[in-house]
Amino acid sequence: MNSRTARTRFSVGGLFLRFLLLIATAPFTIRAQSSESPERKNYSDEIRKTYNFLFGKDNLSLPGNAAIVGNDFIQPGAFPEAEYCAHCHDEAYSQWRQALHSNSFRTPFYRTSVNILVRTKGIEFSRHCDSCHNPIGVLTGALTSDSHVDRAFDKDGLTCTTCHSIQRLQSTSGNGGFVMGVPAVMVDENGNRIPGQVQFGEILEHPERHSKAVMQPFYRTPEFCAACHKANLPNPLNEYKFIRAFTVFDEWQNSKFSKRNPLTFYSADFTSCQGCHMRRAPATLADYGAKGGTFASHRWLAGNTAVPYYYGFDEQLQKTIEFLKAGNFLNVDIFALKKAGDDNMIAPLGSVPFQLEPSGAVTAYVVIQNKNIGHSLIPEVRDLYEAWVEVTVKDAAGNDIYHSGFLKPDGMLDTRAHSFTNRPVNLSGEFVDNHKVWTIHSMAYDNSIQSGRSALVRYEFRIPPDAKGPLSITARVNYRHLRQSYLNNVFGTDHPLYPVVELASRTRVLNMGMNDPTPPAPNDNQDWMRWNNVGIGYLDQQQYSDAIAAFEQVTRLRPDYEDGYVNLGLTYIEWEKYSSARPPLEKALQLHPDYARALYYLALVERREGHPESEVADLQRVVEQFPQSRDARRELGIAYYQQHRTDDAVAQFQALQAIDPDDLAAHYNLAILYRRKGMKAEAAAQAALYATKRIDPEAPTYSLDFLRKHPEISTESVPWHMHTDLNSVPASTHAGAAGNGTGQR
Repeated sequence: MNSRTARTRFSVGGLFLRFLLLIATAPFTIRAQSSESPERKNYSDEIRKTYNFLFGKDNLSLPGNAAIVGNDFIQPGAFPEAEYCAHCHDEAYSQWRQALHSNSFRTPFYRTSVNILVRTKGIEFSRHCDSCHNPIGVLTGALTSDSHVDRAFDKDGLTCTTCHSIQRLQSTSGNGGFVMGVPAVMVDENGNRIPGQVQFGEILEHPERHSKAVMQPFYRTPEFCAACHKANLPNPLNEYKFIRAFTVFDEWQNSKFSKRNPLTFYSADFTSCQGCHMRRAPATLADYGAKGGTFASHRWLAGNTAVPYYYGFDEQLQKTIEFLKAGNFLNVDIFALKKAGDDNMIAPLGSVPFQLEPSGAVTAYVVIQNKNIGHSLIPEVRDLYEAWVEVTVKDAAGNDIYHSGFLKPDGMLDTRAHSFTNRPVNLSGEFVDNHKVWTIHSMAYDNSIQSGRSALVRYEFRIPPDAKGPLSITARVNYRHLRQSYLNNVFGTDHPLYPVVELASRTRVLNMGMNDPTPPAPNDNQDWMRWNNVGIGYLDQQQYSDAIAAFEQVTRLRPDYEDGYVNLGLTYIEWEKYSSARPPLEKALQLHPDYARALYYLALVERREGHPESEVADLQRVVEQFPQSRDARRELGIAYYQQHRTDDAVAQFQALQAIDPDDLAAHYNLAILYRRKGMKAEAAAQAALYATKRIDPEAPTYSLDFLRKHPEISTESVPWHMHTDLNSVPASTHAGAAGNGTGQR
């Protein structure tokens, strides 16, 4: 870190002194390079002479989506460097310099993958990646063969004036779905943008005009983040078909934190992306953007420990680890035990007495709740990040009886560990281990936990016949950024072990003989929620009978909890026992009239039982309460379609497309409905979108090829799989790898 870390502490006197210094050192105002300036036109004309418009005339960014006002190239010098902004925004600069945004293009982790793409298919294809990772490179015309553009901007990745120049959003399709304006740090007295650098004294004299140039109301919305934190792999990139890559925005929108989805298992106060990743904190450096002494974080703390570790950004690394460990994001519950030969489950563990004997096989039921994350565990590029469950059973001397999820001495993860990851495979059924995303054709499995849901993981171990006890069983969720095999792809095998962070854990003591109930730990859920979470796990694993039993326990412990009854109804619906679903759903509505979640599922029952008017009425009530509910819009559109209410159905599917432009049901139904209305061109367009976005019927074949080749991990694709190793314990594991949040640099 440079000398900026030693700058003057934030104070009113310090700001006044800086004001005088800024006036004395202010640059001259540059009023050139507007969207219609001769300088920009001359530059654009020169770039166009050699620019390869490989994906369509005048399309600057395909296969990405980045766009700019005027739809023409712009000089690199139009973007003021971050150092210029730092004169007034020292806090923002110091945080940004260590954050992932400022390093979005230069890191070896990104460069390794994108360079393979450039070598394999050509630099033009990298516009897909760089529309988000380096939009200046895209919009200046640098990403073409034999480019002579000065790329000094590469070192700053996403600089201040990339994000703060965006004027509008194209949609929530991602891949750089924004329209950038010509960078400006000020507007004139008429509100017109003044391109280029402006004297600092002029900015300080008219801060409201500076704010108007660099801030937009939508910057505070999740849709702003969705411009890049959502991605797909389009046909121009892979020459195959549209494939969803990552959908963090969609996951947030379907979470309890968005307040847009009535179907979540739990509720919470509204929290945007910024509310979690840009939390306000006391400003430690002078910054005119601070309000009341606090500043919205420009570290964007999340899960990336690899970049600060690689560059030696110790402050960023430490704050990232603190963020991950202190967020109460997960709940780990060793929920139950089951002894071999005994059909009765000891549950919930800690609340009921039980007897335990040596020399027997025992199954532990571990529930991992995604409690306070607004997206999945893990989000985004799951094939690179690594989160997994580590379970140990130790005897009284601390020796391992059982160990799953250990790291080997070479840093590789135990192949039988339960990982919250996926396995994208190519046309040959091989794991796409080096992030060659354009080769992905299928997904062998995806073990991520969506926001608000729970995963149930089973572990079978044997108690030695001479065990005296007590035994201790610990389940923890570890996280590493990045997966060891990918680090090996980047650096070779000779590199330090990267940090591993323990996100959450729970330990229970098991006595040989009688075990009495024990008081709950501070972070334990109440018993009704423990049953609810295991019920969610059973439901997601299609273990419907067990899910019913779990949710019935919820209603017994919390007869006033309407969602216990809704969960029963949902389980019966998924089990296709619609008549059994009605009573619990109606009970929920007795407790909470007009409850949207119960109404939605009751509407599905009404449809199945042939009551279309009741079905529509229920769904209309849901849409009135949750106008941005994807599911309610979709089902109401289908209900109208079945009643031949064409215009009403079209309106619902159009509303659904406004929420998710890639919704398959919307494409399919609009293709039919538009044709009925004689709108042939619109129908053809929707049909084409449906054809490229629907899953390739042959895709499962590629996944099966992979699973056949890798039986050691194929069980992960089975929802109700068991982790068992009754005969061995790893001879050597990587000591200290998990839980300390450190590595050896």
